[in-house]
Amino acid sequence: MIKNILPFVFLFIGINSFAQQFTHQDTLRGSITPERAWWDLQHYDLEVEVFPSEKSIKGTNTVNYTVLEPNDVMQIDLQPPMKLDKAVQSRKELEITSDGNAHYIHLQKKQKKGKEFEVTLHFSGTPVEAQNPPWDGGFTWAKDEYGNPFIATSNQGIGASIWWPNKDHPYDEPDTGVDFAITAPSNLVAVGNGRLKKTKENDSTKTWLWEVKNPINNYGVNINIGDYVNFSEEYEGEKGTLDLSYWVLSHNLEKAKEQFKQAPKMMEAFEYWFGPYPFYEDSYKLVEAPYLGMEHQSSVTYGNHYKNGYLGRDLSGTGQGMKFDFIIIHESGHEWFANNITNKDVADMWIHEGFTAYSENLYLDYFFGKEAAAEYVIGTRRSIKNDRPLIGTYNVNKEGSGDMYYKGANILHTLRQLIADDTKWRSILRGLNKEFYHQTVTSKQVENYISEKTGIDLTQFWEQYLRTTQIPKIEYKVNGNELSFRYSNIVSGFDMPVIAIINEKETWIYPTNRWHKKRFSEPIQSIAIKKDFYVESENMSK
Repeated sequence: MIKNILPFVFLFIGINSFAQQFTHQDTLRGSITPERAWWDLQHYDLEVEVFPSEKSIKGTNTVNYTVLEPNDVMQIDLQPPMKLDKAVQSRKELEITSDGNAHYIHLQKKQKKGKEFEVTLHFSGTPVEAQNPPWDGGFTWAKDEYGNPFIATSNQGIGASIWWPNKDHPYDEPDTGVDFAITAPSNLVAVGNGRLKKTKENDSTKTWLWEVKNPINNYGVNINIGDYVNFSEEYEGEKGTLDLSYWVLSHNLEKAKEQFKQAPKMMEAFEYWFGPYPFYEDSYKLVEAPYLGMEHQSSVTYGNHYKNGYLGRDLSGTGQGMKFDFIIIHESGHEWFANNITNKDVADMWIHEGFTAYSENLYLDYFFGKEAAAEYVIGTRRSIKNDRPLIGTYNVNKEGSGDMYYKGANILHTLRQLIADDTKWRSILRGLNKEFYHQTVTSKQVENYISEKTGIDLTQFWEQYLRTTQIPKIEYKVNGNELSFRYSNIVSGFDMPVIAIINEKETWIYPTNRWHKKRFSEPIQSIAIKKDFYVESENMSK
């Protein structure tokens, strides 16, 4: 996801206070309850009809699943004012009991382990209208500048269950994807995820059937309706020919043809750094939206007004951020980190946002060089607040600090310096996307993988940067040609080496929480800690 940026202030989904009290509903939404654990989601067959004039929808979702353990009560999530009208299995309507947003489907009998079943959910209502999309989540019922309906969904933080019934927890994705039929007024175009399989003309409406073959996170499923036109191109990528398809408002076609030239460049850079685009079977799409943008899988939404930067601004304050369209690069980076590799619990959402914010830096690195990239990511530190740890609270649908974006990016940039081997670093980034291909993961899995591949024990590194708000400080003293140094503000055992620039020459130093000394062949005239390391420093000899 992207961030809603006011001058030097980030407003993030779901962040209230450090000591938030969690509710029963938070637990039902954020934990793998017994009514979720016994069944493995295989496929969604989602059909939705959209009524723009009434701002309402109705539809069905057929949930295909495999039984892991015998049980007869299934949890399905749907938030009011949407209504779960009925649930049907084997042509029989099932009893439904509800506990807030959680609805319990009472099956006819305990189902046998290993067997595959389906249940069809009927729903209708007037979904929550997003007041400040995509951050508050819901439906956007806008008009384009010619008065045509311009409709979209965005619901990462609040959850996909804000408008359609599903298993609304990130740990379980439909293994074989989604068939997604959207019915809208016939004068409009309806765009969903994956590939367009066919359309069907009705009396006054038209149905657009989209197919997703790969696993997809619930919040990635999205509706886009408007006066769209389409243009496409082919990209010769690492896994063959990839279709790049663009759906934009008709009056923006020429602007889009120019601005979207960055899409194949993005694909080139990210396939280099991260490995093959993870969804060749489903293609890649950019879809114009009436809000800033979102990483909907194979259907990245775009609303950056065909400008470079973030709505024409450089988030780093260095000028480097004006060399690319923030939404095209950032939201597409999520195809690897969020959509390919997905957090099992939103407490680990830094995996999505830290790596994707870092992808902005890697795009610059690929096309404009290492210095430009480093300048950019270091410049984004001005947005870091260090208000809360990056790891959130598990099992209650609570992510960590909004610092997960640019603190996350700077952690990864620091790690690249520590490894000091760009070939190895690239192989680690690509290896993550291969090892955890189409999987939901924990932060610990990612941490352990990187530690193993670097050959460095990064236990204290992750503890320091992910689970505390403390920024390591290097305190130093200069006495002639002798340098004394140590760490403060660190967790026990933190001992990351850094590069010091002494008399304009780089040298590694190895601080711990105890004072160390290093002698040089000539008096120390100048000293600085290389800025690529996310640490603070203080001269204690003054």
